[in-house]
Amino acid sequence: MNKPNPESSALQVDSANETKLVRGLGLSQSIALNIANMVGIGPFITIPLFLAAMHGPQALIAWVIAAVLVICDGLVWSELGAALPGSGGTYHFLREIFGKQTNGWGRMLPFLFVWQFLVSGTMEIASGYIGAVPYLTYIFPELSNVLSEWHIPGGTNTLAAAGCLIVTWMLSRRIEVVGWVGLVLCAGTLLTVATVIISGLMNFNASIITFPPDAFQINGTWFNGLGAAMLIAIYDYFGYYNICHLGDEVQNPGRTIPRAVIASVVIVAAIYLIMNLSIIAVVPWQEAMESKQIAALFMETLYGRRIAVVFTWLVLWTVLACMFSITLGYSRIPFAAALNGDFLPVFAYVHPTKRYPVVSLWALGILTAIFCYVPLDIVIETAVTVRILVQFVAQIIGLHVLRTTRPEIVMPFRMWLYPLPSLIALVGWLFVLRGTRTELLWAVAAVIVSGIAVYSVVATKRVTIDPKNNMP
Repeated sequence: MNKPNPESSALQVDSANETKLVRGLGLSQSIALNIANMVGIGPFITIPLFLAAMHGPQALIAWVIAAVLVICDGLVWSELGAALPGSGGTYHFLREIFGKQTNGWGRMLPFLFVWQFLVSGTMEIASGYIGAVPYLTYIFPELSNVLSEWHIPGGTNTLAAAGCLIVTWMLSRRIEVVGWVGLVLCAGTLLTVATVIISGLMNFNASIITFPPDAFQINGTWFNGLGAAMLIAIYDYFGYYNICHLGDEVQNPGRTIPRAVIASVVIVAAIYLIMNLSIIAVVPWQEAMESKQIAALFMETLYGRRIAVVFTWLVLWTVLACMFSITLGYSRIPFAAALNGDFLPVFAYVHPTKRYPVVSLWALGILTAIFCYVPLDIVIETAVTVRILVQFVAQIIGLHVLRTTRPEIVMPFRMWLYPLPSLIALVGWLFVLRGTRTELLWAVAAVIVSGIAVYSVVATKRVTIDPKNNMP
């Protein structure tokens, strides 16, 4: 497959039925998909966990620091996405930077990313479905009992898994249709967030934002809490890079990708800070910290249960928008790897008429459905921790390698104040990793070691995709 021109406005599918996707996403659609991914269900399920991490509203410090980290890391994504547009995001970047080297490490890094992604990516998606279940039970308080009476195995977890499969079915469309659906879903997301912010500001009560006596006692415990709160905040910001996974389907990617990444980070960072303040200025943080339905509790405190139920439907709409966007972007990662011979070749299959990666999309949906049966806190922490070394740190290093060893690569966008933002991002990621629970660090090690073991078996079994039927 020829490398796409970064400034190409369209990539047509010819009569030979080649393994190509269509460039159909403009700037507004790219920003919408990013924002829908970033906002989604995150704050509505993590605010209690976030407040509990530092036991008080001083945890907002972690939001600010995480925003700085994400902006700096977003500049890394922007430069790489503009210079190397293609399906797969980090996988594509690592392959282009290191994969052409003759040594084993160069080819192993892209493989390890895809391998860990099967854990971290699907757990990240599953967290949205799991977190949505308490809001569904808020609307239907007897739901758990009904499912039990009907002998539904897994109860509400099975509902979460079913929702995942429905969204996967919705994504089985041409990218132009998916892009416009993303815009509609994003509009619902912004309406939900705007409702929280406006309601909170209209009823803002600063007197209930109090701090515990040791809120700013700087010591080892405080830094551990900060690291834990940052991990949750970073999870909520996840998605600022989503459009990089769709580089083959973005119009004029050299300009569109950096603008979409930076614009979505700035917009969502502002939204998050205002929304969190709005909520804890209505619901005391001590009460918010114990809630599993913080958005519903917020609206019920202000307007009563009837209005809160209506608003909860909007929250579920937001979940749909987030899951739609993130599944779309992530489905392109195994597809791109398989297309290049770095993963199981069946993942490269493209639907003959709708032109979407059917095997990659549905495999992702099924794995996510399986993880819907794992506890929420585990999937959130695992989703962040597993990918720090193999994704975020690896591509920061990759950017510096690209700049110093590949002068032939055109760089449509260059990071401001280089290399300072990338170094800030690197320090931030290592700080978050430092505060991770030991058992999760062992899980990271297990994923990496198992990936190396599998790579050693399949490394020599590279395949070529037949462009006539999109199969090996």
